[in-house]
Amino acid sequence: MSGILYGIGVGPGDPELMTIKAAKRIKECAVIAIPHREKELCTAYQIARQAVPEIEEKECLYLPMPMTKDKKVLDESHDLAAGAVMERLDRGEDVGFITLGDVSIYSTCSYLLERLWSKGYATRLECGIPSFSAAAARLGMPLVSGAEELHVIPATYQVKEALKLPGVKVLMKTGKQMKAVKEEIRKCGASAVMVENCGMDDERIFMSLEEIPDEPGYYSLLIVR
Repeated sequence: MSGILYGIGVGPGDPELMTIKAAKRIKECAVIAIPHREKELCTAYQIARQAVPEIEEKECLYLPMPMTKDKKVLDESHDLAAGAVMERLDRGEDVGFITLGDVSIYSTCSYLLERLWSKGYATRLECGIPSFSAAAARLGMPLVSGAEELHVIPATYQVKEALKLPGVKVLMKTGKQMKAVKEEIRKCGASAVMVENCGMDDERIFMSLEEIPDEPGYYSLLIVR
């Protein structure tokens, strides 16, 4: 019998925000898949290690994912990763793919799922607390209320058009685009707050657009109203 691929969201950064279900699943899986070349440099692994020390006893399957928009490069990388996972599943081993935040929101695991589904493999998802929920909590404010709309947007795509949407806009991973994003926010007269590295030791909070640096860290999340 083939094994099962479990996509496991480890939460936004604070190991205490990792779910009991995610911890249980990590303990049960024979192999832990890591979207990186080294576990020491994988943020999701470092979070999980604090919540589930047993993860260090697990065999790791390294699945480095390139940071590029080149579709050909991405497809080749995802095909290789899916092949490596399927090899383990064919041995009857359950594989846990760990990812930051929630596994259903802009996760690299989604590319593996598509490939495994097409081959008939079984998959399961274990949800995690998404970064924007944790960020709103750290800011001490509701994310949305009443009839407000919520839009979650990757900041590397079409920010100008996204800011025209009604309601609250969450801009994910704004780091490299921050200077341009700030300018677009100013143009539309909106306000913004930001949490960088939410729940991690080096977390920083910015309560106004003016406070936000032009070159924040990769895990920077903006909430725009």
